[in-house]
Amino acid sequence: MANITLFSIWAFVFSLSFGATDCYFSIPLKIYPGKYNFTTETNLSSVRVVALKSDGEGLSLASDPSGTVNFLDMVNNLHGDSGRGYYIEMSIGTPGQKLNILVDTGSSNFAVAAAPHPFITRYFNTALSSTFQSTGRSVAVKYTQGNWEGVLGTDLLSLPKGPNGTIAINIAAIQLSDGFFLPGINWQGILGLAYPVLARPDSSVEPFFNSVVKQLGIPDIFSLQMCGSGLSASSAVDPPAGSLIMGGAEPTLYRGSIWYTPIVEEWYYQVEVLKLEVGDQSLNLDCKEYNADKAIVDSGTTMLRLPINVFNAVIEAIIRSSRIENFSSGFWDGTKLACWKKDENPMELFPKLSIYLRATNTSQSFRITILPQLYIQPITDTENDLECFRFGMSPSSNGLVIGATVMEGFYVVFDRAQKKLGFALSSCAVSDGEPLSEIGGPFSAADVAADCSGGILKEPVLWVISYALVAVCALILIGLLLLLVLPCKHRDRGEITDESSLVRHRIK
Repeated sequence: MANITLFSIWAFVFSLSFGATDCYFSIPLKIYPGKYNFTTETNLSSVRVVALKSDGEGLSLASDPSGTVNFLDMVNNLHGDSGRGYYIEMSIGTPGQKLNILVDTGSSNFAVAAAPHPFITRYFNTALSSTFQSTGRSVAVKYTQGNWEGVLGTDLLSLPKGPNGTIAINIAAIQLSDGFFLPGINWQGILGLAYPVLARPDSSVEPFFNSVVKQLGIPDIFSLQMCGSGLSASSAVDPPAGSLIMGGAEPTLYRGSIWYTPIVEEWYYQVEVLKLEVGDQSLNLDCKEYNADKAIVDSGTTMLRLPINVFNAVIEAIIRSSRIENFSSGFWDGTKLACWKKDENPMELFPKLSIYLRATNTSQSFRITILPQLYIQPITDTENDLECFRFGMSPSSNGLVIGATVMEGFYVVFDRAQKKLGFALSSCAVSDGEPLSEIGGPFSAADVAADCSGGILKEPVLWVISYALVAVCALILIGLLLLLVLPCKHRDRGEITDESSLVRHRIK
């Protein structure tokens, strides 16, 4: 879209220079980002209460028994899996109606089903809540998969396994949807945790976490552990599969240090990817290709989504480095599963995948690595003696998305206060006692461009430019139409240039 808009600008300049009235412009559509980890038990025997104090870098830690927020109350408050999404239970309205809400760091609206739907068992009945107030404003949101329409309102909300307190929040009551609620899911709404600029219909709709920070006074930080990969799917009750910690980070959920990368732009959680490696092979692409037109961290996206050129390069590198012969191309494009006998170990056939991120010291980078157990994903309920898998990556036409495929290997800290994202080894990213993820660094970033995400126009800028082009082109067109209709004292000269002929032809 950035390229189209750039072309629009040049076309507009050309039209001014030569008087052509065929104005080229592009109205950018919203880019909507479109969901298996083996758990090990964590010793939570020592109950520690969090003081909202800094570790020196703005991160609140569970370390002081005199504090007021218990992070351990939030441990294991997520259920679900990467295939169907991770959700948290909330109590909405007065009296409270308990609903499961999908956790999504790639959007900013808090929305719940407010009408019956064939694929959900519960919905928020606004008529039964004495505190629900409709604003009368309509809202519609479209995602990579599915869309919904509803009406905006406000109500009270509490989290049974979250910060203590009741929060007044903006809520979108979903009346109609298409492809949003799916068979087999166990959630009835979506919790957008991104920034206000992505809120619909506009940024005046304060997102959920902004309201929590403002009203409860907790630090502007949350962290995610997603552990649902490999768990058996159930249409009824899902086992605990992760944690959403609001206000800081819980040390029992990660191992080692937290490595930070700057948040490039506060809309999505946009980061800067410097390079990718498959096994020990670097893809050797221009770093801007990894960030075209953005690179984001999105818990609501199933897979690792890669720009088309990057995706093709990754597939070629995997094929070169793996020990698979005559492997079906349908596996890579998601149309076929790969199956092996249950006593075989196909993970030995595939390489590791590493993503290099810019460090907060911008002259350095660090590397997050996932083993094939995270991107070669098991499909449950297979028959006979076969175990089948799907490929956990897909091509993308609107940017690189670090989704559940990668996030399940790490404890991810969304430090909005310091405008940075942190990655640490997740305590649940372990299989048979072996870790499924790695972190390494620091590495020098001298071999890559100083700004791999530079020159990319963000969505709000695209809207402003596009509407400005529409307005200017319309004015030019009206002016030229008036010139054709109104008498002109120079017409008796009979001069018709190529440019004016072209204009008349196109007007017809």
